[in-house]
Amino acid sequence: MPTVIVDCALYRDGRRSERRQPEDFSDALDEARASGDAFLWIGLHEPTEAEFALVTSEFGLHPLAVEDALCAHQRPKLERYDDSLFLVLKPAAYDDGTSTVSTGELMLFVGDSFVVTVRHGDTNPLSAVRQRLEDEPDVLRHGPTAVMYAVSDAVVDHYMDVEAELHVDLDELEEEVFTPDGGEGRGVAERIYAFKRQVLEFRRAAGPLAEPMTRLAGGGMRFVPGPSLPFFRDVNDHLTRVNEQIEGLDRLLSDILSAHLAQLSVRQNDDMRRISAWAAMCAVPTMIAGVYGMNFTHMPELHWAWAYPAVVALMAGTCVVLHRFFRRRGWL
Repeated sequence: MPTVIVDCALYRDGRRSERRQPEDFSDALDEARASGDAFLWIGLHEPTEAEFALVTSEFGLHPLAVEDALCAHQRPKLERYDDSLFLVLKPAAYDDGTSTVSTGELMLFVGDSFVVTVRHGDTNPLSAVRQRLEDEPDVLRHGPTAVMYAVSDAVVDHYMDVEAELHVDLDELEEEVFTPDGGEGRGVAERIYAFKRQVLEFRRAAGPLAEPMTRLAGGGMRFVPGPSLPFFRDVNDHLTRVNEQIEGLDRLLSDILSAHLAQLSVRQNDDMRRISAWAAMCAVPTMIAGVYGMNFTHMPELHWAWAYPAVVALMAGTCVVLHRFFRRRGWL
């Protein structure tokens, strides 16, 4: 069990009191509830069922929520049980090196004088959140609700950072697609499709979180007192903005893909017209040469001394006329 505990501490009146060990959970929780101005915050990283059993029994966590916390692969959601709230978040991060979006999973159990956070994956905003809250005792004094708000706020703030990075990539992709050659031969369609996959991964993290944040901001939720509602409304506003930007990204990517395919189609039509024009210019002299190659006895101007130069001149003149005609029509 100690190997999965990232941090465990008792907070009293907004200030960190002391670090607690697993065997002290019950005593620490009783102490926090007795004092009225304290709570216990435990952070865990990818615990197994056996490792999580002590926390489950000490805090009376609902078995369905425990199952979700252990199995991971959950959508963002908010569940209300008799003795706790269970919030699932999906933190997102952007990798500059690979231009990809990665997501993790973060679960919060919020109850009477306790917060339990369970993290899956490498994306981790919790250490920064804990440090920031410990530097702001006035916020931390509001108890477990303050932790839930701060974690949600940090996750959504990271969403805004990821969205900004994706917009930079989108601008670069637009510039490449709308160059004179339209990114021909450089796998632009594959890049657009891969980009849409990243946006989809991002949407799966941010989109479903809208409903839980709306419920937290709407009031009437146990362990979420009235004074904290404006803070959750602020998080919900930021999340709404992020989701709107994600929708815009997806629409722009679809438009860019359509424009790229239209450019390819126009370019192919231009190429076909050029090929047709050159084929027509080659067909006329070929036809004339074919007629004179049939070796009939009575051929036009066969015994005239200037017949050969005249036929060659006719071929060249016809090609010139056709070339000027096609140039005028924009085929060449």
